[in-house]
Amino acid sequence: MEDIAGKITALAKDASDESRRSIVEALQELQIAIEWPDDTVARIWGGHFRAAVVRVGIDLKFFELQDRAESPSCLSLQSHHTRILQTLAGHRIVKETASDKFAATELSNKIASAGSAAAIKHNFDICGPNLQALPAYLKRNGYKNPNDAHDRAFHATFNTKQLCFEWMMANPEAYEQFNVYMAGRTEKQVIWIDRYPVLDDTDPDTMSPERALLVDVGGGTGHQARNFRAKYPNIPGHVINQDQPFSVDQAKKLPSSGIEHMAHDFFTPQPIKAAKYYYLRSVLHDWPDDKCTMILSHLIDAMTQDSLILIDDKVLPSKGVPWQMMQADISMMAANASMERTTAQWHRSFDAVGLELVRRVVYSPKALETVTALKQK
Repeated sequence: MEDIAGKITALAKDASDESRRSIVEALQELQIAIEWPDDTVARIWGGHFRAAVVRVGIDLKFFELQDRAESPSCLSLQSHHTRILQTLAGHRIVKETASDKFAATELSNKIASAGSAAAIKHNFDICGPNLQALPAYLKRNGYKNPNDAHDRAFHATFNTKQLCFEWMMANPEAYEQFNVYMAGRTEKQVIWIDRYPVLDDTDPDTMSPERALLVDVGGGTGHQARNFRAKYPNIPGHVINQDQPFSVDQAKKLPSSGIEHMAHDFFTPQPIKAAKYYYLRSVLHDWPDDKCTMILSHLIDAMTQDSLILIDDKVLPSKGVPWQMMQADISMMAANASMERTTAQWHRSFDAVGLELVRRVVYSPKALETVTALKQK
């Protein structure tokens, strides 16, 4: 068995993202085919147990301690929490080396990173309770696709009438975790400016230091705006990050050379007129169609002839959607009464407000991350 495992590991080591995904999918099919059906069912109902012990491990800083450990004595500090660590070891998250002794793995070191820890916290603390409430919510509404931003599983979960982002802004710790999570999504990953031909769309003769070059709408703490300015330091024009006041306050604490920060609610008229690019990263998937129409309409009102709207969001295939993407879609259903959209669904949203496709660039096939450039018809 070790020989077989070694060959598969060697095969995957230098494989492309697509080939690696195919290997993983084949192994998942093999696992289901050969394990006892009762074990398959147990993995389904037991999924939240693993999430819970990882969440406890983050609170107890297990993964940070292991990431910094230089000798076995450092790990012995964790022996009072053997039950949690044994559960983590059973899921191959840490390695049990002896009685009450545990060592880090590549996976536990990954969990120790700020972005990964924030992702787990957000999804366990916020998305987890939403999903627990989803069955009762769908039963109540007749199992229809949610499309009302003011009637979501989220509202019952947290006993609030606030929208998800309003609630998080009123709970700064949750909102800060969300922003760290979003920033961490781009760590060591291909990002849109690595693939999108900005210079093909940007005529230097139409740009000036007074004009806005890029407005990052709903940009959180400004990580995408910073990436853009670092990539294109010599294109004239302002690079502006817009978000709610709490995010802007956090953004101003970070290095932001060449970036301006502005508090703005994208459900109100866009104050920056005639920008070259209005960029939205993972914004529209948070909202049902009517809210997307409102957001896009305010941008259209601000556009000039050569302005482009850049939608940086997942574009789902019409069939064979990876489980990770459908997981994201169900999360959107529960939290926001929204969805991850297919090509046809995106086009319906764009046609509804009079936008025309200029180009579409899939910059991360693994995650279906896509930039769609749009102009006024």
